[in-house]
Order: sequence, then C-alpha cells, then structure tokens
Amino acid sequence: MSLSDRWSDVTPEYTYSPRTSGKLIRMVGLTLEAVGIDVRIGDRCRVERQDGGDIEAEVVGFDGSRIFLMPVEQVDGLRPGARVWPLQGAADVPVGFSLLGRVVDGSGRPLDLGGPLMNTESGHLQGQYINPLHRAPIRETLDVGIRAINALLTVGRGQRIGLFAGSGVGKSVLLGMMTRFTTADVVVVGLIGERGREVKEFIDEILGPEGLKRAVVVASPADDSPLMRLRAAMYCTAIAEFFRDQGQNVLLLMDSLTRYAQAQREIALAVGEPPATKGYPPSVFNKLPKLVERTGNGQQGGGSITAFYTVLSEGDDMQDPIADASRAILDGHIVLSRRLAEEGHYPAIDVEASVSRVMPQIVDDSWLQQAQLCKRLMAHYRQNQDLVAVGAYQAGSDQVLDVAIERMPIIKAMLRQGLSEGADIASSKKAMNDLFPGTGKA
Repeated sequence: MSLSDRWSDVTPEYTYSPRTSGKLIRMVGLTLEAVGIDVRIGDRCRVERQDGGDIEAEVVGFDGSRIFLMPVEQVDGLRPGARVWPLQGAADVPVGFSLLGRVVDGSGRPLDLGGPLMNTESGHLQGQYINPLHRAPIRETLDVGIRAINALLTVGRGQRIGLFAGSGVGKSVLLGMMTRFTTADVVVVGLIGERGREVKEFIDEILGPEGLKRAVVVASPADDSPLMRLRAAMYCTAIAEFFRDQGQNVLLLMDSLTRYAQAQREIALAVGEPPATKGYPPSVFNKLPKLVERTGNGQQGGGSITAFYTVLSEGDDMQDPIADASRAILDGHIVLSRRLAEEGHYPAIDVEASVSRVMPQIVDDSWLQQAQLCKRLMAHYRQNQDLVAVGAYQAGSDQVLDVAIERMPIIKAMLRQGLSEGADIASSKKAMNDLFPGTGKA
C-alpha cells in the first residue's frame, strides 16, 4: 500500500499540468525513465499504476529526451508504458504554528493521531537565500541545559553545531535533553533515516509530552525512499525558517546529517553520477552546505535558528568524508566518546576533542580563561594517566599535573549530568567559578 493510499484523507491537493503526459519506458534500480514530458529538474510527476492509482516521483536528471525520475513512494504495480503526468504546485509544503505538537512525514502528512493539519501556510522545500551581509552576528549565548556544553563549549544563538558520535554512545538521549531544557521558542526535530522503532521511542520516551508541546517532529524512517529522506531534511529546515521569519528563536535538531548525505548518494549513483571520495559523488558535498547555510540568524532584529546536526562516525572514524566535510561548514563540533560511555560517564562529551568556534565572541575573558584552563588540565591528566594509575608519578614533579590530579574528580563530577537534570547557564558558570575561583587562574 502506497503512502498516498495510507494518507488519502490528508494528501495535499495537486493539479495536473496541462502539458502533455508522457510514458514510462524503463526502470533500473531506483530510477524511472520516461519520455514525452516537458519538465525541469525538481518538478514533481505522477506515474500511473496498473491498479488505476498512481505514485509520486521527482525529476532528478535527464539525458536528451529521456527524463530520470526518482519515486517518493513504493513502486509496486508499475508497468512499461505507464502514463506520466507533470504536476503543478507540488513543490510547496505545509508550515505554520498549527504544526506545533505534531509528527509529520517528509511531505507534511501527519503520522500521529492528531487528524489532518489545519490552518497551515505554504513553504518551499528549497528555502530562501539570505545575503550573508544582512545576517545578524552571533552575540548572545544560548542555554542548552547541558552543563558540559554551557560551561566549556558555550553555544551562541544562531550557531550551527555538529554532534559527532558513533552508534550507542547516547546522542539521541543528549538530543532529547536539549529539546526539553534549551531556552528556545520552538523546537524542530528531524529524524532522518532512523529505525522506525527509534522514532516512536524518541517521541514517547526521550522527547515526552511536555517537550512535544512546543516541538514539530519530521520523521522519515530508514525504510523510506532516499528521495523522501532527502525531502524530510529540507522540510524540517523549511519549518524552522518559517518560525524564524516570524521572529521566533528556533532550535533545530537533525538526526542525522549523515543519513541525508547517504540519501543523496543513493540518488546520485542511481542516475549515473560517478563516485568520488569513498563512494560519495560530488553532488553530496554540494548539497551539504546548501542545507546548513539555510539555518543561523536571520536579518537584524529578526529570529534565529540554532541548529544541531548529528554526524555518524562509522567505527568512530572522525576522518569519514561526511564528518570531515561537516566540520568545515559548521560553527563547531561536539564529539561523543565511546570510552566515556563505557565508563558510565554521561553525557559522554569528549571536551578536549570538541570546540565551539563562537565561544570567544559570546563569553567574557574570565569565563574563557576558565574553560581553557579546564581543558588544559584534562588534557595534561590524560597524557599522564598511566603514570598516575601505577603510582609512578611523584607529587611535586609537575605543578600543572598536581593541580589536575587534585581537581579532576571535581571536574568529572561537574561534567556528569542525569537524564532529567537541567543545568542552566547561571549554574554552569557558578560551577566554573567554584572550580577556578578568582579571575580564572589556578
């Protein structure tokens, strides 16, 4: 059963183009090939099924008169020679305040039991370009409710941060904590390419009823078509852009940017684009910055989108092509460590390997000195940890290490945080002042 069958009562209204319909001549893998239609890249079409219904597909390429289409829905029931119609008005998606508290798919169709969407406005998947010189600079801190981030990796309102993690180190739990504790007007969550079981668990257990009240969740599970996953990532960004244009401060959480890149890789390879870096075609690295640059601050006096993108580091490899490209286009990165997770240290944030590029512009000199000193002590302790563990280190031999040994238990306790425990900016700063009293010098 196709998505159009499952959600027939809430499917957006499409009008068929007056342009002449064509026919389907070939299907190879994920790609449909049609002739006889006048369309452009990005246009939507409907392809006739044998049972009289139809499925939606998007134009992703062409070769002479042959048009390459990527289906959004299941392709069961297609046959050679099936009719193909161009659509009008299919590029718009529903946005608006009525989406708050709702869970929708990549086309804006409700996945929850809340009924059809009412009183929505139209948004565009591609978003609108903002002149970089017209964007408001990042000058305000954002309270994310996580002590390790607030104190040592302070985030600015309108910043774009990457959350780099392997599997099973607590990234979804960390996202859920930020959803509940961050001081934002609206939270938009994009669950891209996740297992269907994890989608429900995130909404019911991690996000919770209170978190959902001010949130919009766009879910495209792993069994969706690559085009639907791609569309879901753009859709949740379009929703965030709408709220930013209304003057709201938005928190966008996308899990994950890697699945978005992998969906584009599937599409690009299917239409014949040659692979480049470790199997990723060039179009993948072209689309990543286009998606990320849509977030951030709006114009002076307007709203903002602070975005957290999870990036999967397969096998904890931080040199993965997508991880490497993401670090270059984001305003900072937070690394989750498997070693810390195995030690029961949650959230498992590796402070030494993480950085917030805007922190020097949004905190005072004393705070910055304290954060740098804390990182220095943690790094020095880690480098000499084996000597300390076996008793080979003699106190007094290294003044910095002596201070690190003394304060490390307090630092570790400060960086740990319970699932239901929030830590605001004020309490995080106080914890730093208690750890390093005075002007930030030990």
